[in-house]
Amino acid sequence: MQKELPMIPTVQYQPETDTVSLLDQTRLPCERVMMPCASVDQMCEAIRALRVRGAPAIGVAAAFGLYIGLREYSGSADGVAAHLEAVATRLAETRPTAVNLFWALNRASKAIQQQIAAAPAAQRLKAARDEALRQATLIMQEDIDMCRAIGFYGAAYLLNGDTWLTHCNAGALATGGYGTALGVFRAAKEQNKRFSVFVDETRPLLQGARLTAWELLEEGIDATLICDNMAASLMAAGKIQGIVVGADRITAEGWVANKIGTYGLAVLAHYHQVPFYVAAPVSTFDLGVRHGREIVIEQRSADEVAKWGGIQTAPTGMPVYNPAFDVTPPDLVTAIFTNLGVLKAPYAQSIHETLHGAGLDHLHGVKRP
Repeated sequence: MQKELPMIPTVQYQPETDTVSLLDQTRLPCERVMMPCASVDQMCEAIRALRVRGAPAIGVAAAFGLYIGLREYSGSADGVAAHLEAVATRLAETRPTAVNLFWALNRASKAIQQQIAAAPAAQRLKAARDEALRQATLIMQEDIDMCRAIGFYGAAYLLNGDTWLTHCNAGALATGGYGTALGVFRAAKEQNKRFSVFVDETRPLLQGARLTAWELLEEGIDATLICDNMAASLMAAGKIQGIVVGADRITAEGWVANKIGTYGLAVLAHYHQVPFYVAAPVSTFDLGVRHGREIVIEQRSADEVAKWGGIQTAPTGMPVYNPAFDVTPPDLVTAIFTNLGVLKAPYAQSIHETLHGAGLDHLHGVKRP
């Protein structure tokens, strides 16, 4: 097997300087800038403004946000627990759809609160900070490990000579490293498979054109950029053998929330009999939600549609509808690549059996704002 491809850093912690930095994805592909993140305000802004984005990466960033919040704290020992809860609430309010954000905050907060409760008053803040940093580091490493497993399972479905399509960005940039949907391509390249990828631009913020295209070029993977509205004609011409996307939330019945436009691709794939795959770690499953209609869909600024690069592209005063995500029903999903294996329909059964068997029933209790 070929040596593993180098990973693009999304969130970095430098222990020698005790600093957290984010790769500012709003400046890609033209500039590669690591942005220092020294306050909770900066982390919240970075998440809202999509400087860090992608469900797993948001979870990692939020976990480091807890550490930064505790590092900022200078009050009494009696107030540490309340301060932690306040910081977690602020981070949880940044974006409503991606469940990894709440999963990471819940997991880290619970572990930190346990350390606070067990420590003597004089050691309470240090214990909280140490545990926050430990949890953030663990969450990031576990995410990388989960993505490697997702890539391994998904690459088995990508055959020599195939051309697949991907939507938005679900690579190393969207995760702790390695990637989910793009992790499939990374793993296939490491296995020396020959294949190519179509990357759709992903309006309105062009995450495909700006991020996925850049990432695949960095990794030397054969890829071609297309406009979103070209996908149907390529499927009709038999030029796409598979589609793989990431996910921001997957319900207990297999409804998939992902970047707007995913549902349309799934419908096209079903009509043209092209396999439609979803790649996601178990942290993206929300067992407390069953149907897609229960998922809160983030609505974003009208300027993202009416302007580009500061240039107005629509008439002044034109109403704009700008949901960040849509929801794909499970009957349009061929399979879900996870770090625990490949799930297939009926998804209510395969999701329950897989996550219950792995002792992950706590995902029923993901607390959301």
